[in-house]
Amino acid sequence: MSPAAKTSSSPASESKKPLSMGTALPYETRTALHLKGLVPSGVEDFSTQETRAYAQLKNKGSDLEKYIFLSWLRNTNLNLFYRLVLKHLKEIAPIIYTPTVGQACQEFSHIYPFLAPPSAVDGLYIPLNEVDSIDEIIENYRASIPEGCEPETTVITDGSRILGLGDLGMNGMGIPVGKLQLYVAAAGLDPTRCLPIVLDFGTDNAKYLEDPLYLGIRQRRPDDKEFYEATGKVINGLTAAFPNIFIQFEDFNTPHAFGLLEQWRNKTLCFNDDIQGTGSVILAGFISALKLAGIPAQDQRVLFVGAGSAGVGVAKQLVDYLVIEHGIPEPQAKAMFWFVDSRGIITANRGDTLADHKVYFARSDNGDTQCKDLEEAIEYVKPTALIGLSTIYKAFNEKILTRMNELNRQARPIIFPLSNPKTKAECTFEEAMQYTDNRVLFASGTAFPEYTIPGTDDTRVPGQGNNMYVFPPIGLGAKLARPIRITDSMIFAVSKALSNTLSGDEIARGELYPRIERIRETSAQVAAAFIHQAVREGLAQDQYWIDLVTANPASSSTSATPDGTYSHSVLEQVTRSMWAPAESVQQLFAATKL
Repeated sequence: MSPAAKTSSSPASESKKPLSMGTALPYETRTALHLKGLVPSGVEDFSTQETRAYAQLKNKGSDLEKYIFLSWLRNTNLNLFYRLVLKHLKEIAPIIYTPTVGQACQEFSHIYPFLAPPSAVDGLYIPLNEVDSIDEIIENYRASIPEGCEPETTVITDGSRILGLGDLGMNGMGIPVGKLQLYVAAAGLDPTRCLPIVLDFGTDNAKYLEDPLYLGIRQRRPDDKEFYEATGKVINGLTAAFPNIFIQFEDFNTPHAFGLLEQWRNKTLCFNDDIQGTGSVILAGFISALKLAGIPAQDQRVLFVGAGSAGVGVAKQLVDYLVIEHGIPEPQAKAMFWFVDSRGIITANRGDTLADHKVYFARSDNGDTQCKDLEEAIEYVKPTALIGLSTIYKAFNEKILTRMNELNRQARPIIFPLSNPKTKAECTFEEAMQYTDNRVLFASGTAFPEYTIPGTDDTRVPGQGNNMYVFPPIGLGAKLARPIRITDSMIFAVSKALSNTLSGDEIARGELYPRIERIRETSAQVAAAFIHQAVREGLAQDQYWIDLVTANPASSSTSATPDGTYSHSVLEQVTRSMWAPAESVQQLFAATKL
């Protein structure tokens, strides 16, 4: 029995969604819907629609105009939108998500009326003063969606720390919307069963409080007690209405990001992309870099610039990897990491009170040495790897990059400027190549253009530590296997699986991630590894996948130790479960059962 025959894990294409065919709607259907004479007479195939839509996209004068156009298209012709996205993913992903989504969020209140027709419901806006009405809000949402389209996946933000842009309040809604588009494009989740949510809990950003066009509530953010009480009401309401829903927390400020994950990770099926997703995708790139760096794992010295939730989350996953995979004792593995924040290297005797999440990595072996900035830290640590999550534009300047190259003459320097958007990136790919004699092992958080080494025809592709490599397959695996909770070892298995998806050509060219054009192929492999790990740990609840994994184990190991492997039988069924836009009018009719 295949997943297609099951209610809990059936392919997304079977959900009942109103037809959105536009000019492809057949004559007989137009007659039945009383549209005769109300639309142009031409009946087109999907390919012709694509041609027109892509031409319109190319004619837009700015990326923000492209974002607005694509948003309207998604809300009026879902099938055409995703056909366009999947055909031009490398070009369109930076528009529907980073970096363009950052500008879209900053201007969200100004462009909101032009993103969708007035009747379109594109998510939930939950004000702080309405959390006691969460059941009513959910019922309003149920009434707005077709039968069979209850949400399976939600991305929730409160807009308090959007990318590297800070507190954008309700305007942060662009992030859940964008993330869920990547869930669909990269891993084939059903777009009709994805729910973006913004918790409109106010903003401390005076710019928006004073903006007459701002659409959020005009008040300062609540204190911690009120915040956690309010989010608790929302999450309890969601999980009561949709018991199998997968929740992704996104772009909360650092203390709340850690607090929400700690509060809910063992109570419901949830995940924090800033902490776990970023850590997972950077671990995958780090694993790939270690294979090419020319220095043993145990001899790495890793310097982080930026000590927020993402930075600490990444570092903890790297520590776990060194302990599990390389057998390095945990205290020794932790000692391979240093952090620089706005006051310099984080040490236990620096004289300030450290935030709770920074304490784990605070150095106690520095004696009287205190480094006040990155330049001093480079000389003190002599790092082999430099990882930036600082949101400080050009923090890795020519002097820093040149010095990293000098310190690693016997190996290849690892440089990961991970801050988003591009205006916050610590350096560009071109700069990293120029100042390391083209030797750098590079991964960024935002997209950079390819670089051709001067005087040659040798063009290099920058690695992008884009979370879209991991959160979509985690969401797909969670939807299919329905684990009780998501564990660190499942995330670890995802990282290992992603690092193993590189092709021979990609490895030969020193690339750290698979090409974005292969994202659906790699997502299926990563999701299959996630499902295997969930079953191996005894946490999967969907019997179909439990039986399939048990009958087709990925390896001889039956322990819960993550290894990132999967069987071809499970991979085949994961691939079959992925939603895809219809290729023809007939297929779309069949998919909607009309």
